[in-house]
Amino acid sequence: MKLLIHDLDDKEWEKVADSYEGYEVISDNGTIKPCVGCFGCWLKTPGKCLIDDGYGRMGELIHRADEVVVISRYTYGGFSSFVKNVFDRSIGLVLPFMFIKDGEMHHKKRYEEEKEISFIFRKSSFSEEEKSHARQYIEAVCRNFHGIIKKVEFEECIESKTVNLFERQSEYGGKTVLINGSLRGDNSNSRKFMDRLSRKLGDAAVSFNLLSYLNKYEELAQIVSSADKVVFVMPLYVDGIPSQVLRLLEMLEKSGKDPDKKIYCIANMGFYESHQIRNLLSMVKEWADKSGFTYCGGLAIGAGEMVGSMMRMPDPSKGPARNVTLGIDEVARAIKGGTSISDIYADAYKFPRFLYMLAANCGWPRGAKANGIKTKELYRRCD
Repeated sequence: MKLLIHDLDDKEWEKVADSYEGYEVISDNGTIKPCVGCFGCWLKTPGKCLIDDGYGRMGELIHRADEVVVISRYTYGGFSSFVKNVFDRSIGLVLPFMFIKDGEMHHKKRYEEEKEISFIFRKSSFSEEEKSHARQYIEAVCRNFHGIIKKVEFEECIESKTVNLFERQSEYGGKTVLINGSLRGDNSNSRKFMDRLSRKLGDAAVSFNLLSYLNKYEELAQIVSSADKVVFVMPLYVDGIPSQVLRLLEMLEKSGKDPDKKIYCIANMGFYESHQIRNLLSMVKEWADKSGFTYCGGLAIGAGEMVGSMMRMPDPSKGPARNVTLGIDEVARAIKGGTSISDIYADAYKFPRFLYMLAANCGWPRGAKANGIKTKELYRRCD
């Protein structure tokens, strides 16, 4: 079986359909839902997503395919929101257990093979920097999904013109709008980091959960477009921006250029090394540049599952969360002053990586047991 994942519209697909006769084709039929970060594909139905929308077996399809081809509109250094959604929903392809590869923490294989994947990016024209960003991103994706890049192509195409969809409103003028991009909402680590920042900013900040706007992206986009300063707080999904946040950014790109709008970002991940978030921060910057906004810096947080739980301590700066706490405080000072900072990479303070990985790997069997799943079932395969 050959597998094609694409975001082409009907007219574009008609031009190339004959080239992919016999392929299993994954395209946008309007029903796909974003990954909610529930870990169900690891702890409840290993290898399969719990969301029943027709896209729940993406990891299995990638495994079964003899050839995988991905066609995506180049979007801020990576995939479009639909293609990214497909990959976000594919993490059942790997196991929850972690190991060290090339000096970085990654997930172990569920299947023995290393899948060859061909990537085709589409855009009106490409700079060498954009090509480099795309290559760097898919290298990270393949590293975590145990894939091999078979080829990368860059195709020029006609892009739709960007139009101003939103009128600037004054409701949030002078305010800093904080967006929690995690679909775990108030229970997310992103919310814990955002709350710390909000307390530092005081009445000048107003917070929103993207979870509350899944069926009304336009309303949230309108709120963001009316703010002077915006902070996106989100988890790292498949080495980049989560698809639900990416969809919001694609919409905001059409809100009209505003160089006075200042953009900040705080991103966290379950792996120990914060530098693995570099692609995400680069994507936010590229989005801001393309949209005509001003990127003012970001904070990358490693070991997010651990340090997130420490954010509500009386003084989280005393302990493993010290670097993160100081980083959030620095972002807060920059926001208050309307200044830019260099991206900050914050790892756990004086907490060994091997202990963090040991605790994480011991936690998955306990989580599975709570769901009536035996440890050996976590390794379940479709073949």
